[in-house]
Amino acid sequence: MQQQGLHASRYGLENHGIANPRTVWWNMSTPGLYEQALGRYEGMLAHLGPLVVRTGQYTGRSPKDRFIVREPSSQDKIAWGEVNRPFDPERYDALRKRLLAYLEGKDLFVQDCYVGADPAYQLPLRVVTEKAWHALFARNMFIRELDPAKLAVHQPQFTVINACGFNADPEVHGTHSEAFILLNFGRREALIGGTQYGGEMKKSLLTVMSYLLPGKEVLPMHCSANYGRDRDDVALFFGLSGTGKTTLSADPERTLIGDDEHGWSERGVFNFEGGCYAKVIRLSREGEPEIYETTRRFGTILENVSINSENRRLDLDSDVFTENTRAAYPISHIPNATREGLGGHPKEVIFLTADAFGVLPPIARLTPQQAMYHFLSGYTAKVAGTERGIKEPQPNFSACFGAPFMALDPVVYARLLGDKIARHQSPVWLINTGWTGGPHGEGRRMDLGHTRAMVRAALTGTLDNVAMTPDPVFGVMVPQAVPDVPPEVLDPRTTWKDQAAYDAQAGKLAGMFRKNFEQFKGTVTPEISQAGPGEP
Repeated sequence: MQQQGLHASRYGLENHGIANPRTVWWNMSTPGLYEQALGRYEGMLAHLGPLVVRTGQYTGRSPKDRFIVREPSSQDKIAWGEVNRPFDPERYDALRKRLLAYLEGKDLFVQDCYVGADPAYQLPLRVVTEKAWHALFARNMFIRELDPAKLAVHQPQFTVINACGFNADPEVHGTHSEAFILLNFGRREALIGGTQYGGEMKKSLLTVMSYLLPGKEVLPMHCSANYGRDRDDVALFFGLSGTGKTTLSADPERTLIGDDEHGWSERGVFNFEGGCYAKVIRLSREGEPEIYETTRRFGTILENVSINSENRRLDLDSDVFTENTRAAYPISHIPNATREGLGGHPKEVIFLTADAFGVLPPIARLTPQQAMYHFLSGYTAKVAGTERGIKEPQPNFSACFGAPFMALDPVVYARLLGDKIARHQSPVWLINTGWTGGPHGEGRRMDLGHTRAMVRAALTGTLDNVAMTPDPVFGVMVPQAVPDVPPEVLDPRTTWKDQAAYDAQAGKLAGMFRKNFEQFKGTVTPEISQAGPGEP
């Protein structure tokens, strides 16, 4: 075995059972990883410096291939079900043994880093990969350690081993397919194989933090965050992929804390990550200038973006490989981002939903009870490409706006959120970034300029004294006027040519809300249960 790199940890790979690798490349810099990735034909250098890679048949998360090992330390805490599916410990050990044998004789890349910007809740992490670009992905997405002395003694409290070229045998190993994402909280490690999609690494760590932090009275959140005048002017943007978390939080008038994963502690909000993972399909310089510029920067990884092999120019409009084209870049690529990753307690909380039915108002104020109802409901539409098999938006209820990443019962997170917004008097808004004027296929996507204007009005207090009207179906309070937004946009019913069709669609969605929320009755107060749409 050869050790390469100036910053190898004394806590070696043998501690993870990894034996006889060929060369271990420790904590390489971004240029060094570029050289390795290009030399191994893992990607292509694009105009102005981003690295373009392909992820094969897996161009999005594969939720059916994700399991949690049912082991003694965590089995009584996990909310087992369709999302958190159990994996047998003996089969895990057998698969792990085969995976480690597969890694023998291979070059490996190690990145020692952290999850969590707040030192009080920081998780030392190690990511071991067989591809250089996966190591660069980890270097971009997690929090870097640049002190050689600290790298020398880095001892991970969680480890990701990504052997993307190792395929499982479902009949032998008990997996769903050749791909697998296995979380073992007892061993404090994750095994990934059979898929090259980088997002599996970052989302696995969100699940890890969602398991660890509630016991410390910290709320793990699938949200973006930024602040305005100072660090105490924080806004949170909850939402699933495709609802606008990254787009709306990258505001040139505000400072970005992070675009996807945060914790809310007694000290305030902190980013879990050190980078951003933005969708870039049909990205425009005019609509999202800060994110657009990251696709023209050295250090950015572009997953499945179309590129002209001769002049190395990108085609961000092309979906030839997937709708889920992605850019993974360090947060320092956003000019108005804070590298500290810290903020105060949120002054505003925004729930983002991409309503495929086209019936929810574009902005509404929620009561505390409605906030709990909509947080537990987590309604949105799954958008094309974010998961395998999703070709067009599909209505989806995802508790906490992130059920695929939450290891515990959703009520645990809802109670933490309820306590925190009550203690800090944080207003909660529901913003629909989905369809208006009709459902998907008939209506149109909400105008981004109008959405930005509504967010700006909510965050600046402009709506504090504006008259509001309850939505007749969903009961949420809709402002009668928002600066720079046409009045007719605020009433979704008036945007439909056939208002009887709107009534039918609104009634249909309201019924879906009620049916979905039946699972929480008996575990929440009657006031929360009754805060959703009423019976017709």
